[in-house]
Amino acid sequence: MAKSDNNRNRKPFRNTKGGDQRKPYSKNFKPKDKQNAPVKKSNPDEIRLNRYIANAGICSRREADTYIAAGNVTVNGKVITEMGFKVKRSDDVRFDGKRLNPEKKEYILLNKPKNFITTTSDEKGRRTVMELISSATKARLLPVGRLDRNTTGLLLFTNDGDLTKKLTHPKHGVRKIYHVHLDKSLSLADLHKIEAGLELEDGSIDVDSISFIQGAPKREVGVEIHSGRNRIVRRIFEHLGYEVTKLDRVIFAGLTKKDLPRGHWRHLTEQEVINLRMIK
Repeated sequence: MAKSDNNRNRKPFRNTKGGDQRKPYSKNFKPKDKQNAPVKKSNPDEIRLNRYIANAGICSRREADTYIAAGNVTVNGKVITEMGFKVKRSDDVRFDGKRLNPEKKEYILLNKPKNFITTTSDEKGRRTVMELISSATKARLLPVGRLDRNTTGLLLFTNDGDLTKKLTHPKHGVRKIYHVHLDKSLSLADLHKIEAGLELEDGSIDVDSISFIQGAPKREVGVEIHSGRNRIVRRIFEHLGYEVTKLDRVIFAGLTKKDLPRGHWRHLTEQEVINLRMIK
């Protein structure tokens, strides 16, 4: 429909006080005071205090706010109760007097294959377990305990020093179960000798339990042990004249290989971490 002559000849409205008073239209339009306002840049070296505490593995951020308000936290010797307070990673942050590490705690479980050594580096150029978890995180994790080069199975990595000490100290009796393959059938008499305890060159050794694998040849046995002595499972059988042809750790501190193929890794669940911390 054609516009009427009246509309065609209509002039733009102008305020009688002068100037076009129509609102400017622009997607990028900002009032002058906001256009010229300085942009406050965040300092990448600073993080909120509640996040710092959560990263240290003490509690969640929400719980951290409660502890901050209650006066449980100090920064560089001063009690801080302010919500949203920011700290630098170099600051001395303490919770109930204990200094915190701001690095977020991580826990990775690997089903280790053969021919990888349990160390962070090797001067001989041999492959290490660190290669297998290199894509898992940027954090610097360390293996908890050791598995020798030809031993397969569960190996835990973490940057949680307190938990590492707990899992590797014999007084906590951390449960480890191995599936052992021998070069020949284990006699019942030797099985009973292992059950009763053996005297090795570096002292006596007791296993928690030993049994034949149901439905498998007598060359295969399951051994539960909490000792962390070097090559201890292999040495037990070598002492009695057997050679361990294959050794696989199938359970470690309640963790299993379920849905974890050989050579693969996964992060622990929150509940698994809680369970590990509850070990007495």
